[in-house]
Amino acid sequence: MSPPPGRRPKSAVDAPEKLAAGDRKDAITHARKVVRGLKALYPEAFCALHHESPFQLLVATILSAQCTDARVNLVTPELFRRFPDARSMAAADQEGLEELVRSTGFFRSKARNLKSMAASLAGQHAGEIPRDVDILTRLAGVGRKTANVVLGTAYGIASGVVVDTHVKRLAYRLGLTSHTVPEKIEKDLMASVPRGEWVDLSHRLIQHGRRTCLARNPRCSECALAKLCPKLGVTSSR
Repeated sequence: MSPPPGRRPKSAVDAPEKLAAGDRKDAITHARKVVRGLKALYPEAFCALHHESPFQLLVATILSAQCTDARVNLVTPELFRRFPDARSMAAADQEGLEELVRSTGFFRSKARNLKSMAASLAGQHAGEIPRDVDILTRLAGVGRKTANVVLGTAYGIASGVVVDTHVKRLAYRLGLTSHTVPEKIEKDLMASVPRGEWVDLSHRLIQHGRRTCLARNPRCSECALAKLCPKLGVTSSR
């Protein structure tokens, strides 16, 4: 079904804004230096959400909205023990599912989305995760960021760049974007970073954001990327 007038599909990302040739070249050069620096720091790029299947990764990513990955990882072992696949989760008792995911916040809406998403997978996709960002984002609780996580991590499909709170913060601080809106940040990263690096870039930025480039007190004096970083928006460091 077509979106209402004036609205676009939630999976859509506009084409990158046009830059002057010199500015675009400088942006690409800088971005590739940052990518190389992050690779050296974090050669093993990984997803922090524990999972054993694409379905479990999708569930965990939906639960991670407004919640830490650490908290999600505490909740999912029992959740996956009871409901390891789409068919079992689609048949889950709503109240029981709510209780299992309560500590992740917004538990009622998350439980509803999980049941609806699982029912769609079971009924329309034989329980399998579609390998298409537009189809994925039609599922309950699945936005572009969630779709990018699942496609990139589970299947190695670079459908876009995951922009979570860490990526949003670091992309701005490192001068990879001048924007603060996730959709525009993603466009900038997609325009300046080679497609083959999109998936690992997000994982590495998240790792760096947790270890060094903290939100309130970034450890700039300890940062191996300091020479590349304009420290945009940084008000304090130690």
